[in-house]
Amino acid sequence: MFEGVAIHQWLCWGALYLLTAGVTSASETRQPCPQSCRCSIVLLEVNCSDGQLSTVPDGLPQDAKLLNLTHNKIKTLVNQRFCALTELLHLDLSDNLLALIEVDAFLGLQKLLTLHLAHNHLKIIPVGVFAGLINLQLLDVSDNEILVFLDFTFRDLAALQSIKAADNDLVFISRQAFTGLTSVQELHLDGSNLTSVPSEALTQLSVLRSLHFHRLGLTSIPNYSFRHLVHLKELVISHCPKLETLSANSLFGLNLTSLAIRHCNLNAVPYIPLHHLVYLVYLDLSFNPISYIHGNMLGDLLRLQELHLFGGSLQRIEIRAFRGLTHFKLLNVSRNLLTTLELDAFHSVDTLKTLGLDNNPLVCDCRLLWVVRRRQYLDLGGHSPTCTTSIQLQSWNFLDFSQTELPGLLTCRQPRILNQKPQVVKVDQGHTVGFYCNAEGDPLPSVSWLNPQLTPLSPTGRIRALSNGSLEVRYAQPQDSGTYLCVASNAAGNDSLAVSLYVRAFPSSTKNIFHLKGWFAFPSASPGVKGNQKPQFDIKTLLIAATIGFLSFFSSVSVCFVFMFFWSKSKGQIKHTATIAYVPRSAVSSSTGGTGKSMETSRFTMKLI
Repeated sequence: MFEGVAIHQWLCWGALYLLTAGVTSASETRQPCPQSCRCSIVLLEVNCSDGQLSTVPDGLPQDAKLLNLTHNKIKTLVNQRFCALTELLHLDLSDNLLALIEVDAFLGLQKLLTLHLAHNHLKIIPVGVFAGLINLQLLDVSDNEILVFLDFTFRDLAALQSIKAADNDLVFISRQAFTGLTSVQELHLDGSNLTSVPSEALTQLSVLRSLHFHRLGLTSIPNYSFRHLVHLKELVISHCPKLETLSANSLFGLNLTSLAIRHCNLNAVPYIPLHHLVYLVYLDLSFNPISYIHGNMLGDLLRLQELHLFGGSLQRIEIRAFRGLTHFKLLNVSRNLLTTLELDAFHSVDTLKTLGLDNNPLVCDCRLLWVVRRRQYLDLGGHSPTCTTSIQLQSWNFLDFSQTELPGLLTCRQPRILNQKPQVVKVDQGHTVGFYCNAEGDPLPSVSWLNPQLTPLSPTGRIRALSNGSLEVRYAQPQDSGTYLCVASNAAGNDSLAVSLYVRAFPSSTKNIFHLKGWFAFPSASPGVKGNQKPQFDIKTLLIAATIGFLSFFSSVSVCFVFMFFWSKSKGQIKHTATIAYVPRSAVSSSTGGTGKSMETSRFTMKLI
């Protein structure tokens, strides 16, 4: 028993000795923390922020993993200033007054992973500044005054994966600026003073997956701007107030899954540049003055799941606008000018999970009944739509009404064409005819026209449907004869009206070979007029035609005379007179009388010019 107690005491004294020795050893190797800094021995962090430092302090712990020098007054980094910090992983020099970084300033930081130089006064980054940073993965030089990226600026950063260079004053990016960046997957650039997209420089980033362009000064994205970025999946273009269009092939060569063009000046959805992006999942066109989403124009985006058009000028989403989008899950059109959103705009609302429709001047009628019926399946983002133009439901949240109340509140009135009298018009060939079709309903119905083959008529062409609901047939031809159909439709149904047109061809005549049809004016016939007025003789046209013909003839003769004159002068010595002999008619008669006398000839001389 006594022996066991002795052994126990020996073990306790041994443990106490080892603990004392460890503390003594640690105290001997630990370095003191510099003044104005706070050091964490456990986390190996040195925090010198807000220390009013004008230079990097001396005596920094050599085993530090993180060094924070933010919010100081450091203006210059001399070469090899951090060479003793061989274990450093993260260095933050943001929010200083840095204007100059010498070559080899970071030499020795072989293990450094992140370097933050944001919010300083750098105007240029000399080649060689980043020498030795062989493991750096993140570089942040945003919010400086950088004007140019020179050739080989980043050539020493082979492991770099992300560059943040937004909010600078870049005017030029050299073609070889990104040479050596074989691992960069994310790039943030500011191009407010760039005159073109730096396409040649971007070709060096062979594995780039995310590109963010801020403050581009261009009015249009040129064709083939990103043609070599075959691995790019995310493209963000933001805060470009001059950007109005995307050229047809501006996104050629890309296989994007995410595209955002925000805070720009696009007045239309760029359907043509988008149509080949069959892998696109996310599309954001927020804060653009886009007024329409047209029907049947987005069907090529087979995998699209989200469309954001927040804070724009959207007035209408047409029927079949999202036709073909079988995976469509989210639509955010909040803070626009929409009065309604019809069910027929979607390929299928069964896949729709999130809908942002608030802050729109909605007319609460039967067109929005589908939203109410699916309210338990839709996420409205906590902002329910309200009625702002309906007098009966103004400022009410129509989602709060019960199922029994809704059918009587969200109603529509079927269209009715006002003038149902049969319209039959007979005109002569060449006249212009107009048919009118006025309709009423709630909501206001749209009016369309069908030709005798029941094909919809467009707003352009010789036979066209006008925006005021009327039909115009210009310079009517016999083949235009037939029955045309006016169709007025809204969400509650439709109404139709048939009108007839008969066009008489010009009568064929074999008596008169010469016709002056071009000298007659055929007046246009108004609706209801048969157009049997006789053409009137146009004396003014006749005089103009005669004058033009006389001048043309006189000019041709004058040219011939002048030509002959100069040709005769160019022949040298020629006779200027000509003698012509002839036999008078009387002499011929007397000779035939059998007298046997020879015929007398006469001569006269003519002077040549």
